[in-house]
Amino acid sequence: MYRKTAKDFMLDGFIYVVLIAMGLITLLPFVNVFSKSISEEWAILSGQVGIFPVGFQLETMKFVVTNSQFLNSLWISVLITVIGTLASLLITALTAYPLSKRELPGMGIIIILFIFTMMFNGGIIPNYLLIRELGLINHLGSLILPALISVFNMLVIKSYFENLPASLEESAKIEGASNLTVLFRIILPLSGPVLATIGLFYAVYYWNDYFNPMLYINSSSLKPLQLYLQDIVMNADTSSALDKTADDLMNVPAEGVRSATVIASTIPILLVYPFLQKYFIKGVLIGSVKG
Repeated sequence: MYRKTAKDFMLDGFIYVVLIAMGLITLLPFVNVFSKSISEEWAILSGQVGIFPVGFQLETMKFVVTNSQFLNSLWISVLITVIGTLASLLITALTAYPLSKRELPGMGIIIILFIFTMMFNGGIIPNYLLIRELGLINHLGSLILPALISVFNMLVIKSYFENLPASLEESAKIEGASNLTVLFRIILPLSGPVLATIGLFYAVYYWNDYFNPMLYINSSSLKPLQLYLQDIVMNADTSSALDKTADDLMNVPAEGVRSATVIASTIPILLVYPFLQKYFIKGVLIGSVKG
């Protein structure tokens, strides 16, 4: 049995120190934004807020989360994320399952075509023209359909399916089960780790996506949270992005509103991650190693 030497412990300690330091550095911007969201108005305006909040108040956060436009954008983002993630997982699994069968005719060519689409795409203008011809401008479908399947995610699930025991599927087919029955009754229930991992990938993408809404959504009632957040951050006059007048914003600093909006927009996806964390590493490792 190998026993660690003093040098090993020193190296481990050094690695932990470096990793903790890097983690803290990456958290600094988020901590700064959080501090501004709960600091007093005078401290924000005078530039005294750094890592720690100066004073304490929740009025700015309350002001943001009770704004009707924020709540509407939050609902749109939740709707897109839930529907998009479930639809993407379904389509990705339905695509990965037949491609996990070595006996599928022309599988090599099909895989090459999929990988080609992963490396190259039509570009912004052709995509916009396609969405417009489909009549999806100012429609939530324009935020779901373009990202319905990721080739990388499909290849990860495909690799996971290939590592499942073939005897399970063979036994089910002997009993008369169809391919869809095998997929939904046997394969998918055994694929919880990789589905949770890929589902998290899809959910984060749909939640954070602002580029597609910026191209396809013009109606304020259909703006998802990230596009609403962009309006708040980019506009010097936050009242134009809120359903508030300038008088309503007299006692609420614009920088505090922006910071509170960023925090409120980040919290929902952070709340989901701990429930999927236990599947995350296992799903990626199993899905990425063959044999």
